[in-house]
Amino acid sequence: MLNPEEANVAQHYSQEGFAYQSVRLQQYSPVEFAMTTRYLNRWVPNQAIVAYIGVGVGHYAELLAQRGCRLYLIDITQKLLDTTHARLKAADLEQQILAVQQASAAQLVGIENAIADVVLLLGPLYHLCSLSARQMAVQEAARILKPEGLLFAAGINRLVYFRDLFRNQPEEAVVRQNFHRQFLQNGNTDPDHAPPLGYGHLTTLTEFKQLFEAEFNQLAMIGAESFSAPFATTIHTLELEQIEAWVDLIEATGQTLEGLMMSDHFLYVGKKK
Repeated sequence: MLNPEEANVAQHYSQEGFAYQSVRLQQYSPVEFAMTTRYLNRWVPNQAIVAYIGVGVGHYAELLAQRGCRLYLIDITQKLLDTTHARLKAADLEQQILAVQQASAAQLVGIENAIADVVLLLGPLYHLCSLSARQMAVQEAARILKPEGLLFAAGINRLVYFRDLFRNQPEEAVVRQNFHRQFLQNGNTDPDHAPPLGYGHLTTLTEFKQLFEAEFNQLAMIGAESFSAPFATTIHTLELEQIEAWVDLIEATGQTLEGLMMSDHFLYVGKKK
């Protein structure tokens, strides 16, 4: 049973947010997509059992299934689950699905302890607006992971909201003063102020790192876009050799404090303690 906050997010991705989600990674966030793909290929073993929590439209599910990974598909939005299931079926990868379940990342009801080699939280943490819910999601990820299992988690840099507003609607600074005071304190957004994200949470780097410290040892933390963040779609104009050269530079700089601070997305990789 979803709580009201989760029901709002589920509704968002069942309706107006679905079209954007369907094309976001490939069309609007290709550098994030390339970097996350690189890290999944580097760290996730072939044939691993993966609990994919917050499946989107299945880009990473297909990637991992092609490598022989077996998948638990979990999301609060049935439409996204259905879309991901259909994607794998169309690719003749349906046999790689272990289960499909509508559930909150903060309450994985019916998911057994220590069943997964890898857990992906590449979306839920920026839709859980309370700290307690985000902490519960991390605890649930640790619970279902085997000893020394791996967690991949994504967060959105809080300053991205201000950068994009300054670029696209700078006149809104006065109108939104009350909202901005609240946002600076808790990082929470709503559909009126941050479409197409809708109800969400944007984080600071310090807050994001602290979220995992009790349950995980950090293996990697990278700013997925580094210096390329405002111009990520430039990658569409490049040849494959050029793309690889730039992604190498983005990875090298994305591990620095400066690169992290310039990024839209933080990507964390941790090992269960």
